[in-house]
Amino acid sequence: MRTFNYSEIKNQKWDSDILGLIAAIYKEAGKQEMYLKQRPEELEKLVEIAKVQSTEASNAIEGIVTTSTRIKQLVEEKTTPKNRDEQEIAGYRDVLNIIHESFDAIPISQNYILQLHKILYSHMNNPMAGRTKSVQNYISTTYPDGHVETLFTPLAPYATPEALDRICEEYNRVIGNMEVEPLIAIPVFIHDFLCIHPFNDGNGRMSRLLTTLLLYRNGFYVGKYISLEAKIVKDKDLYYEALGQAQNGWHEGNEDAVPFIKYLLGTVLSAYKDFEDRFALVETKLPALETVRRATMNKIGRFTKQDIRELCPSLSISSIEGALRKLVASGELKREGSGKNICYYRLK
Repeated sequence: MRTFNYSEIKNQKWDSDILGLIAAIYKEAGKQEMYLKQRPEELEKLVEIAKVQSTEASNAIEGIVTTSTRIKQLVEEKTTPKNRDEQEIAGYRDVLNIIHESFDAIPISQNYILQLHKILYSHMNNPMAGRTKSVQNYISTTYPDGHVETLFTPLAPYATPEALDRICEEYNRVIGNMEVEPLIAIPVFIHDFLCIHPFNDGNGRMSRLLTTLLLYRNGFYVGKYISLEAKIVKDKDLYYEALGQAQNGWHEGNEDAVPFIKYLLGTVLSAYKDFEDRFALVETKLPALETVRRATMNKIGRFTKQDIRELCPSLSISSIEGALRKLVASGELKREGSGKNICYYRLK
């Protein structure tokens, strides 16, 4: 059976891409700390936007969807879910809120991971909630002609509890002893978690919640303000490709986790860059029209009112709508579509 020893990571030589990503993330994390001291109130508004996006995106990756209006009601107003998809979305919201509020009091252990999984399914009757898998699962893909191909066979159910214990023990040991850089240990842990695939259902969503938890516990708070899940859903194919490459040889212990490490670090760095862009727009107090004008200059191609809202967290929806109307009237923007499909693009 596969053994886990994260000490081997300590002696591995990392290429310049990975070292460059790590250095850049530390630099951005330092800047974020400074920004948060300068504009805490305005930036706090980014938290609610990110929570909605994270909940929507992480569920959408798994085909669990509802309308954007219902997502907001479920996340912001904690309204009662109406169907199975909404029950799963509400469970994700609850786990994300717990991580936001108590990440420093959630140890990395099998017991806590099982508790979080139980909360993920707390709005529905799932007898396997909070329990490791009872049947063998497979990572497979369905091709256009209808045939299904198994891409990866995760660990067998009987081996799963012990493996989950081992990756938690190894992660805690190397982090506690400062043997391995956290930005290396986190993607390695998440990669192992996905290869074990410990649950009958909810593995992908749990992996993304655990990514947020591990980043917070190591002082990387960008996911609180910029949704990492929304970034993953935009590049879903790259996510699966990096994971697929890194899984080869995993059972024998000779996999190369580098593609997944690079993918995850690249996503984290990209989120920090987005945070910096948004801070630039709240840094100086400008009239709503000028703030929205600057936000539109950050967009290439078509964008929505929601895109601008993310960039202008200090403005109300009505202020953003008013500014967009003025920019359309002045000929700076072109408006297309109607209802929910309205989008804009710059003419100048």
